Amino acid sequence: MKLQIKGLSKTYKNGVKALDNLNLEIGSGMFGLLGPNGAGKSSLMRTIATLQKPDSGSIEFDGINILENNLELRKILGYLPQEFGVYPNMSAEKLLDYFAQLKGIGIKSERREIVKKVLEVTNLYEHRTKSVSGYSGGMKQRFGIAQLLLNNPKLIIVDEPTAGLDPAERHRFLNVLREIGTNHTVIFSTHIVDDVKELCHTMAILNGGKILAQGTPEEAVATLNGLIWTKVIERTDLETYERNFNVISSKYNQDNTLNIKVHSISAPDETFVSAQPQLEDVYFVALKNDQ
Repeated sequence: MKLQIKGLSKTYKNGVKALDNLNLEIGSGMFGLLGPNGAGKSSLMRTIATLQKPDSGSIEFDGINILENNLELRKILGYLPQEFGVYPNMSAEKLLDYFAQLKGIGIKSERREIVKKVLEVTNLYEHRTKSVSGYSGGMKQRFGIAQLLLNNPKLIIVDEPTAGLDPAERHRFLNVLREIGTNHTVIFSTHIVDDVKELCHTMAILNGGKILAQGTPEEAVATLNGLIWTKVIERTDLETYERNFNVISSKYNQDNTLNIKVHSISAPDETFVSAQPQLEDVYFVALKNDQ
């Protein structure tokens, strides 16, 4: 199974160019689409999910021309948007049974079996009789995964699913995605670098509607070997360092000093030490180079 995107462009009526001649190839497993807010991630997700048409370009998945045969794709698509709506006062079990009927699963025994399975996969089975409207944020996101699994989709799209979740809920949610990612093509859109680092086999960095980098997280990190340098400075000196060096990030220490990272082919000066690159360094370097 392979998703192929070629020359995809989309400009909205207000003049915002959300997608800019974008090319991307995504295989099976977990794929991370990493980018800041406003990078074009949701526009790309909505276009792949057939919710909006691009101005130009093509998208194919598993032999289906998505732009010409959107109904064919929808049969094998699972989509969890950023905002997943308001829930009626129904139990998870009953609501999933209702969704299963909408997805064409007419036989009651089949529905009962698939509902039980998706509740177990998403660790919601023991909460099946509770009203979904009373679920926590993380449980609602897992319910969102449960409903999209009802039709056993080949392609799954999740858009910024961990935004706003507390650490424990985020961990549980990522475990659910990790489990389903082995048998599906899953596109995971996020601005959180750690989500991609923990979860994804392949990734791309998107900004301004363009792909800035792509590959495996390990390959991406390896490109920065020997190129990241660090130093502790006073926070009042940050502006000077940003003016004189290619500072990609800065973090506060407990004593209110700053730990800065610089991208450079050699030591900026003798006071800097070499640092082992991390995936967040790849992200910051890509965004800095795109400015």
